[in-house]
Amino acid sequence: MKKVFLEGAISPEFIADSIAKHQGKHSIGAHNIFLGQVRGDEVDGKKVESIEFTSYEEMANEKLHEIREAAFEKFDLTCIHIYHSLGNVKVGGICIFVFVSAPRRKQVYEATEWLVNQVKTEVPIFGKEIFENEESQWKVNS
Repeated sequence: MKKVFLEGAISPEFIADSIAKHQGKHSIGAHNIFLGQVRGDEVDGKKVESIEFTSYEEMANEKLHEIREAAFEKFDLTCIHIYHSLGNVKVGGICIFVFVSAPRRKQVYEATEWLVNQVKTEVPIFGKEIFENEESQWKVNS
């Protein structure tokens, strides 16, 4: 099973390295990447400083495996990579990285949107918004 969870923000170096590893795969004609970044929302007059991500990892990994398998059946894809942060990610940090590759571009656009929506709605990953005053509340995905 592929490693999905990374501690803290997902670094630009990790993302660049992931892209570079695919240059030798010559059947690929298109890549698409979705990067989710922690927003500095204001909630009830309080500014979000970071999000603390937690997950039921075993259950999440099972669900992610099912989602990957369904995506390979639904779309003509060569590769799917999904990474999500655990722990604290400050505003501006990347917390989800979805990277899809296929022979043709049409598939990567549709597959990326589908995958991101599946991860957001089906996988037990939870975010607690941490405010500047150190108060917190559970985040509701929109």
